[in-house]
Amino acid sequence: MKVILGAATLALAAASMPALAQGAAPATQAQASAQPKPSGKARNAIVGLQTAVNAGDRVAIATELAKAQAAATTADDRYIIAQLQLKAAIAANDTGAISTAIDAIAASGFLDSSRTSELYVSLGSQLFQQKQYARAAAAFERAAALNPANSKLPLMVADVRMAEGRKADAAAMYERGIKAAQAAGQKPDEALYRRAVQAAYDAKIASVDELARQWVTAYPSADSWRNSLAIFRNQHNLDLEGTIDLLRLMRANNALTKSNELSLYVNGLIGQSNFIEAQTYLDQAASVPGIDAGALQSLKATLAGKPKVTAAQLAASAKSAQSGMALLRIGDRYYGLGDYARAAETYRAAKAKGADSGLADLRTGIALAAAGDKAAATAALNGVSGPRKALAQYWLLYLQGKA
Repeated sequence: MKVILGAATLALAAASMPALAQGAAPATQAQASAQPKPSGKARNAIVGLQTAVNAGDRVAIATELAKAQAAATTADDRYIIAQLQLKAAIAANDTGAISTAIDAIAASGFLDSSRTSELYVSLGSQLFQQKQYARAAAAFERAAALNPANSKLPLMVADVRMAEGRKADAAAMYERGIKAAQAAGQKPDEALYRRAVQAAYDAKIASVDELARQWVTAYPSADSWRNSLAIFRNQHNLDLEGTIDLLRLMRANNALTKSNELSLYVNGLIGQSNFIEAQTYLDQAASVPGIDAGALQSLKATLAGKPKVTAAQLAASAKSAQSGMALLRIGDRYYGLGDYARAAETYRAAKAKGADSGLADLRTGIALAAAGDKAAATAALNGVSGPRKALAQYWLLYLQGKA
């Protein structure tokens, strides 16, 4: 898991240290205007601290730091001292001392809030890498308080919560980040959607379905479709009909790329004697990266010798069909043959003859979508009611993305 902005390298604040030692070259006017200036009262104490820090003498640093802090009278003094304190802490790789030094820099008031915020981001990133999650979150929260305009900072806190195992908290923070971007008229980053969906799924939060739909709507790809539909399948108790229709949607989006999904799809079709659709996809799957060749050959062997119905046989069967379910299966065969218009017509007839209306309407919409009749497919899918409505909404998303 990565921090959103990446692990920053902790560095001294942007303003450079003034030359304090005797004989140092004077700063230019431009440099001087950007540099803190020690007061006369604190100058000697600061030089003593600088000498100890440069020598790496930790005992002397502690002594000279106390002297310099006691002598400081201005914001510039306090900033210079805190900067030297930070330099010593970084050299010692002491995150506790680094944190104390950054607090001292912030308290000096010398830097503006944005630059001070960057220091806390650097500290938080270092603590995160060290798995000091509570302290990392505190640093990121301080950074966010100093720079509320940086919308990525609350998401860094969410990353920490995710790493801590506080996945429900992380999901809520990611979701707020998505809504904030949308409210500002911005398109949330895909990484943010991915994080939100993962956190909500891991935390078993009901909003995962809506988040997954938002992700696939904003960033339609084989990856987002496969992950979103896999989550949908895990969240819903789909029957065999629903599973096949979900896997058909994966196939339509080039997202049916796993051997176990291929086996589930083809075996489901075989179980319904829809041998032509099963064979058609097996032929296509041979060129899909990630499909295991052994699994492919096993399924092909299962299909070998299975009867492949013709359009003429289907037309004759439709005339003598005694039930809506029989007509629905004939519609499936037409779909497998690629005669999508005839499939849609047969699904409508199946519904009229008593087949499950939700299933018949869903399959009608799927067939019309494959036929390229976007308006009629949209109407059919919008008409799906009951437990298949949620899957119909995903088919509508697919349809909306087509020209």
